[in-house]
Amino acid sequence: MEHKIAIVAFAGEPSCFAHALLNGLDMQARGWEVKLIIEGKATALVKELAEAEAPFAPLYAKAKTAGLIDCVCRACATKTGALAAAEAQGLPLSGEMQGHPSMARYVEAGYTIITI
Repeated sequence: MEHKIAIVAFAGEPSCFAHALLNGLDMQARGWEVKLIIEGKATALVKELAEAEAPFAPLYAKAKTAGLIDCVCRACATKTGALAAAEAQGLPLSGEMQGHPSMARYVEAGYTIITI
């Protein structure tokens, strides 16, 4: 059975976000198709974790290198001041649902959604 998982990270707490990254990487290592969607207050971490000395920065870098990040919410990144950082890192931005990524598109594509 093929597993398709969309992890939607909403929480702005770094340790919660780290769990989204850890689980995403673990599932990917098992051969599962995994997409990480960065939403809500978690978008602020795109800016924070780009700094090498930040806690969980190496984990974030590993997730980026692995291609785990599917998109960052355009509206929330704008609100949290992380839009420029997301663009500078070359992260895909999404906002097809009034500025936010649509979870329905992942469900329609057969993904199970997990929110953290």
